[in-house]
Formats: sequence, structure tokens, C-alpha cells
Amino acid sequence: MLVDPDPLLLTLKLALLTTVVLSVITVPIAYWLTFSSFRYRFVFETILNLPLVLPPTVLGFYLLLLFSPNHWFGGWIDEVFHFRIAFSFFGILIGSLLFSLPFMLQAFQVGFSSISKSYIETAMVLGKSRLTILFRVILPNCKAAILAGMVLTFAHTIGEFGVVLLIGGSIPGKTKVASIAIFEEVEAMNYFSAHIYAAMLVVISMTVLLLLFRYKRNLTMVLAGKN
Repeated sequence: MLVDPDPLLLTLKLALLTTVVLSVITVPIAYWLTFSSFRYRFVFETILNLPLVLPPTVLGFYLLLLFSPNHWFGGWIDEVFHFRIAFSFFGILIGSLLFSLPFMLQAFQVGFSSISKSYIETAMVLGKSRLTILFRVILPNCKAAILAGMVLTFAHTIGEFGVVLLIGGSIPGKTKVASIAIFEEVEAMNYFSAHIYAAMLVVISMTVLLLLFRYKRNLTMVLAGKN
């Protein structure tokens, strides 16, 4: 075998879990940020979108400190649950969730903001609850935005490096993802293996983006035909 498949499989596992978990937790966050009348919600929006402008190593560094057994929080988890988050798959999953959250959040907010207020007001007049409005009115009319957020999150997670390296290190079969494998192969001057890893990531990323843009094009044509 030309290269070890474990880093690629671990990368896909991390990207899939990150996308699924964020798809669940981002919906209520995006809903609140879009429709809440809370005056200072922009503060929360700023904090949640910090990973867009922060170097990944900054987030990874602080997560490493937080989850280290030498820190009170990491030490408490280790003592109570007998589990160390740092240098584990769960640790890189947490880092991936935090780092990729803004990408999905931005897409969901754009979709939610595009919903006509008349739809929501009509549902409210009919006595529908906020939960019903979310699942029966808002989400069905945001399919393209939701798909875009999921695909971008998946593709973005595949290329993560700094966060994963700092919080997870490079443990084969546990935290060594494809981006780290490329870095190590280049360091060892094994350029052929690095090419294989890199080419496979390019193919995966391009495939998911092609599916996204093809779906968006078909959806636009369907909506245009209905109008």
C-alpha cells in the first residue's frame, strides 16, 4: 500500500461527525441570532465568529491549556471521569466543532434572513408555536442554505491543521488526520506520499463542492419554474 489509509479515514470520520453535530446545534443558535430582539446579541455573534479571524493555532493553544490535566478543568475531568480530552479524538472533535461553527452559522443565518417576514407573521397569526414555525416554515424554505452550510463545514474540516495538531498531536489511528500526515511526509521528504494524501483531499473537497453547486443550480431552476 502506497500510504497509510488511517489518516484519510480518520479525517472523513472527523468531518462527518463535525457536520452532523453542528447541523443540530447550529439551528437554534442561528434562529436566535437571526430573530431575537435581544439588544446585545451582537456580542454573542462576535464571540461565535471569532474563529473566522483567529489563527487556528490560537484556538488550539487555548483548548490545549483548558483540557490539560495541569489545568483545573482538565484535571477535574480526568479525576472525575478518568478521561483526558487533550490528545484524544474527542479533543480534536471539540476543536473542530468550535473552529467550523462560524462557517455553518453564517450560511444558516443567511438562509434564515432570506425568509419573508410575512410567512412567519402568518404562521404566528394562525397560532403556530415558534418550534412549529422553525420546522414547518423556516427550515423547509432554507434547504439550499442548510446544504451549503453542511457542505462547507465538511470540506473545511477536511483541511483543518492547526487546531487538530495542537489539541490532538499526531497519534496514529487516534488524532493523526490527513493534513498532519501531509506535513509529516513533507518533513520526512517523502513527497510522493504527500502528493497522494494531498491529491485525495483535493478530490474529496472538489467532489463535495461540485455536488453542492449542482444541487443549488437544480434547486434554482425548480424554484424558477414554480414562479
